[in-house]
Amino acid sequence: MKAAVFDFGETLLSEERAWGVWADWLGVTHQELFAALGATVEGRYPHRHALELCRPGFDLSRAFAEREAAGIPRHEELYDVYPDAVGALDRLRAAGVRVGFAGNQPAGAESSLAGLVQSGDLVATSAAWGVAKPDPAFFARIVAELDLPPAEIAYVGDRVDYDILPAAAAGMFTVHLRRGPWGIIQAAWPEASTADATAANLDEATTAILKGSDPSTLQTAV
Repeated sequence: MKAAVFDFGETLLSEERAWGVWADWLGVTHQELFAALGATVEGRYPHRHALELCRPGFDLSRAFAEREAAGIPRHEELYDVYPDAVGALDRLRAAGVRVGFAGNQPAGAESSLAGLVQSGDLVATSAAWGVAKPDPAFFARIVAELDLPPAEIAYVGDRVDYDILPAAAAGMFTVHLRRGPWGIIQAAWPEASTADATAANLDEATTAILKGSDPSTLQTAV
C-alpha cells in the first residue's frame, strides 16, 4: 500500500463522550441511549433515529440550537483520540505509507484530529468536499487527491455500509474496524465479508495494511 486513509468517528476518534452528552441532554441514561444506537444500527437507520427513540417527536435542528444556546459543545467537539491512534499512524509513516483522513463530518471537524495530522497528510470532510459517503464520488475524490491507483490505497473504517462497500467498489484495499456500535454490529452482516481484512484495533489494522498482499492472515475473531 502506498497510502492509508482513515475514517474519523469510531476509527481514530471515540464518540463515547459525545453520545454521553446527548444522553444527558435528553434526560436518559447512557445505557438507554447506547441501546437505542444498537437498534438504530441493526435497523439500518440514520444516527438521529437513536435520539428519536429516546425522545419521540425529537427535533434535531431545534436541539442543535438549544444546545448551542446552553453552551454545550457540538458533537464533533467532544471526540476523544483513541489511545492506539498515534502509534498506528507512526508505524505507517515510518514504513513510507502516506496517511489520510476522510470522513462524513461537518465544517470544522478537522480540529478533532489535532495531534494526529502531519504535513503532507490528506485531510478531508464531506462538508469541505460537498459530497458524502457512501457516494462513489467521495472515494473517487480520495483517489484523485492522492494521485494513486485505487489498489494502492487502503481505507479503514468502522462502517460496512458507508466505508467498506463503497471503498471496495472503488478498488481500494479495505480494513473493517470492529470498533464502536456500527463496527461491532455490522461485523455480523453478510456484507462484512467484502472487507480485505478485519481488525479489532488500529494496531491490527496497520499490520493488515503493511501486509496487504496477504490480508487473509489478519482476519481477527473477537
